Amino acid sequence: MGELICKSHNVSLLMYHFVCAAKYRRLVINEEVDPLLKDVCLEISKRYEIRFLEIGTEGDHAHFLVQSVPMYSPTKIVTKIKSITAREIFAKVPSVKKKLWGGEFWSDGYFVSTVGEHGNENVIREYVQNQGRDGKYKQLHKEKLSNRQLTLF
Repeated sequence: MGELICKSHNVSLLMYHFVCAAKYRRLVINEEVDPLLKDVCLEISKRYEIRFLEIGTEGDHAHFLVQSVPMYSPTKIVTKIKSITAREIFAKVPSVKKKLWGGEFWSDGYFVSTVGEHGNENVIREYVQNQGRDGKYKQLHKEKLSNRQLTLF
C-alpha cells in the first residue's frame, strides 16, 4: 500500500483509483501499448509527485492506482497522466492514431475514487465515533443515503 509522504508542513497518505477510457472505447490498449504506457507512467513519477502503485489495462480502458500530495487535485493528476501518455503513445505507436482517426487517445471523462488505507466509509465512521475522550461521541450530522446525489443548484 502507499507510504506516508512527509513534507515540511504536512504528512499525507492520499491514494486515488482512476479509470480512463480510450476514445470511442476502441480496443487500442494492446500488447504494443501496454509496456509503453507503463514506462511513460514510471517516467511521470520521476518528474512529478505522482506515484503509481498499480497500473492495469483492459483493452479499451486503463486503471491507475495513484498516490500523490495534497497540492495536486485529482483533476490535475488525471490531466497530467492522460496528456503525457497520449502524446507518447501517438508518437511511438502511429497505428493507434490511425485507429482513432487522428484524434485524441483518451475520452474526455474519467472515473476517480479515493482509496483508504484503513478501510471503507463505515470503518472510518466507527473510528471517528470512538475518538471521544470520554466515549461520548456526539453526531452532529449524518447524510441520508437518499441525499447522496450532488445537485448543481
